[in-house]
Amino acid sequence: MSDSNLKNEGQINIELDEKIAEGIYSNLAVINHSVSEFIIDFISVMPGQPKAKVKSRVILTPQHAKRLAKALAENVKRFEKGHGEIKDYETPPIPINFGPVGEA
Repeated sequence: MSDSNLKNEGQINIELDEKIAEGIYSNLAVINHSVSEFIIDFISVMPGQPKAKVKSRVILTPQHAKRLAKALAENVKRFEKGHGEIKDYETPPIPINFGPVGEA
């Protein structure tokens, strides 16, 4: 195996198209899970509006959900080290009417 093959081993070429790169704003995430998956719905709630739509849904295996939680915690810690503590302002609970409840 050549040196160039060793350098590329374990690397993934990730593409990001323009539409996905724009991102979607979310100020609420609802997380549900079953024995085989975690479902994260990202929602944009507007003040004074009684209705909000799910803007994006991500479905993860339990293992990937745990890796995501660890990576997010590490990044929050790094952010706070460089920019100071992120304040968690108390907000009134949002009553959520989110369709039927159940497991997949």
